[in-house]
Amino acid sequence: MLTSKDRAALRKIANTYTPVVIIGKESVTEAVVRDAENAIAARELIKCKVLESAGCSARDAADALAEAVGADVVSVIGSKFVLYRRNEKKPVITF
Repeated sequence: MLTSKDRAALRKIANTYTPVVIIGKESVTEAVVRDAENAIAARELIKCKVLESAGCSARDAADALAEAVGADVVSVIGSKFVLYRRNEKKPVITF
């Protein structure tokens, strides 16, 4: 579970990131979950974007994707959201 200080630090780091996972009109599919799993395993912190044609809101997509990959939702702003999952073997981000 992330504290508010942790979330603020992660938001600061993710500010310069570009979205690596794009959610399209079919919402959260197996392919999207697979891509997010690979990206979050490598980076710990990922930014995702929900297209206007998607059938869900950014909050719904963030919650569904976070549950699917076992991550925490750091922030949801507009059509973008940030997910974080700590890599226990090789942590990249330390607080």
